[in-house]
Amino acid sequence: MAIKPTKSEKKVMYDQKLCKYLDSYNQILIVNADNVGSSQMQGIRKGLRGDSVVLMGKNTMMKRSVRIHAGNTGNDAFLNLIPLLVGNVGLIFTKGDLKEIKEEVAKYKVGAPARVGLIAPVDVIVPPGNTGLDPSQTSFFQVLNIATKINKGTVEIITPVELIKKGDKVGSSEAALLSKLGIRPFSYGLVVISVYDNGSVFSPQVLDLTDEDLVEKFAAGVTMITTLSLAISYPTLAAAPHMIVNGYKNVLGVAVVTEYTYPQAQQVKEYLKDPSKFAVAIAVVAESATTSQGIVETEDKKEEEAESEEDDAMFGLFDD
Repeated sequence: MAIKPTKSEKKVMYDQKLCKYLDSYNQILIVNADNVGSSQMQGIRKGLRGDSVVLMGKNTMMKRSVRIHAGNTGNDAFLNLIPLLVGNVGLIFTKGDLKEIKEEVAKYKVGAPARVGLIAPVDVIVPPGNTGLDPSQTSFFQVLNIATKINKGTVEIITPVELIKKGDKVGSSEAALLSKLGIRPFSYGLVVISVYDNGSVFSPQVLDLTDEDLVEKFAAGVTMITTLSLAISYPTLAAAPHMIVNGYKNVLGVAVVTEYTYPQAQQVKEYLKDPSKFAVAIAVVAESATTSQGIVETEDKKEEEAESEEDDAMFGLFDD
């Protein structure tokens, strides 16, 4: 018969395992494990088997092991984990893609009934329609001020009802009604609350960013830098083109209202003196564009006709 390890021996084994994972993995997902059952956890471990391992434990024990290991290795980056170890949390050590691991974990959520005293994680809305309950059950609906009617010998809810709001405690009447209706409004699973990557800690929402999101944020940053640079007249790579254009506009403005001139300004002055020249220039450009388009269309038509003649000739070779 195998001898079971003592409590102190279990602590030593746990400490060794945690330190081993800290040295072997550079990426860690900190997950909340509220209302996650043992069978559900077993399925998650099985689904992540390969590049990832799940480690649960008491926060005080994890904090102590992390603090001591950071001191022994001189790697103070491990200390960034300590403020994250609050509440019912666990650690997923991984070498895989963080976004894929997060999505894999989300697959293992299971539906759960609304038990009395639970804090509702989402709004619970009872849809209208036939409940299948007999008229003797109307007392549940009356207590909760739910409008009903009797239809074909069963209770029917007339309008949608917001039974429980997110953050409220589930009462006994609400729990009983949802149980009778067969509604399991909540779902629970491991929820990623923070990400640790090579010493850096960030929100899991970062993992959902796409390339388009990054480009959009980069463009917004460039716009802010450009605006600030223009406001304080400080040249930057982003603002330089605008500064040159604005400077040219100032020079052109001075030339227009004075006798000073240069070729580009002279053309603008002529347009201001005789606006009809500007209209003629636009008409010439439009006509040129139309002519170019007509030439292209003609050439395309000729190519199509040539291809059609070639096809006819090829088919003719095989005619009886």
